[in-house]
Amino acid sequence: MNDFTFSCPTRFVFARGATGRVGAELAAAGHARALVVFGQGSVVRTGTLGRVLASLDAAGVAHAELGGARPNPSVAHVREGIAAARSFQADVILAVGGGSTIDTAKAIALGAPYAGDVWDLFAKKAAPVAEGKPAVACVLTIPAAGSEASDSSVISNDDLLLKRGLSTELNRPELAVMDPELTFTLPAYQTAAGVTDMIAHIMERYFSSVGPVPVTDNIACGLVRALMQEAPRALADPDDYDARANIMWAGMLAHNGLAGLGRNAAPFTRAGGWESHALEHELSAHHAQITHGAGLAVVFPAWMRYVWRSAPERFLSFGRDVFGIEPVDAEADGVDVTAEEAVADAVSATIDELQDFFVSMGMPSTLGELGVTAEDIPSLLGTLEQNKGAEFGDIRRLTMDDARAIYESCL
Repeated sequence: MNDFTFSCPTRFVFARGATGRVGAELAAAGHARALVVFGQGSVVRTGTLGRVLASLDAAGVAHAELGGARPNPSVAHVREGIAAARSFQADVILAVGGGSTIDTAKAIALGAPYAGDVWDLFAKKAAPVAEGKPAVACVLTIPAAGSEASDSSVISNDDLLLKRGLSTELNRPELAVMDPELTFTLPAYQTAAGVTDMIAHIMERYFSSVGPVPVTDNIACGLVRALMQEAPRALADPDDYDARANIMWAGMLAHNGLAGLGRNAAPFTRAGGWESHALEHELSAHHAQITHGAGLAVVFPAWMRYVWRSAPERFLSFGRDVFGIEPVDAEADGVDVTAEEAVADAVSATIDELQDFFVSMGMPSTLGELGVTAEDIPSLLGTLEQNKGAEFGDIRRLTMDDARAIYESCL
């Protein structure tokens, strides 16, 4: 187990009807002026936003509203939010929605005290500062990204066709209000894409070059097993509270850092190479209509097939601990295979099981299903290299030729 530094300062209020408590929670924390950030209509239609605003009013927390946060959130909208936060003198940015809305709120909070353009922070031209920064809080309505407790925010710049993440402890929300009942009305596709994103967050950390870390590895595999158990229940019965609650809590645990502790290369770094996220971010940066989890459902298995021979023991342990798949023993099982063939068959079966699970939830298995063609690949590689450099990755360093081969295998 490698050295690590871990902090999860977020206060969680996890309960039925918890939405009505947000105002009291913010007031108790000393907040008086909230900029409420939300998406493109669902929280209005379901009444969630109205309940949040009523809760703020009851607690005496003044508020201004900023709607329009989109999937794959845009820096243009963040800039609008920064202007609104400054004008209103907000001391807390309250997101009501899923990961895209929360990431928007995080970026607004980071940009509010910064004199330059907020994209500078995501382009690593400047470092965020704590002084003068509003707090971030959220009411989670879409479990997926884990942004309710993570240190990361991911924003798209449509003008540059770039999608970039910024990780800093300043991004950790102060408060996360989590009511599983808010997720009953989620479309099946959104539920499935969310679960896929959660599993990807866990696997990005699991498939690192660090050797076994038994405690962390068991947490990671246990979370994947739980998600694979609960997702079909939620899809079959969207009002299954226990299934929804377990998915919502697993999404937070998948991305707050817990599932990678000791697997990180250095104390303040994130475990894993995050290769599949890098490859997918280009898809949804160039095609904003692509849901992040859906893109990962295609890219992650393809990346696994391409790199597994660089760390077969990692893939074998994942297959064993998640799916119960072991290489056959030629002598004991009476089959005519070499040890190398047995390993390859076990890893292939593991990846097939994973992709079959994604497809069983309604996720795509090819880029064609997402409207991406071979003609798109050169432009994807161009921005990928801008974002990641000529080589990137952990288990196996990937060049742009490798990335091209992975994209082509997804067509």
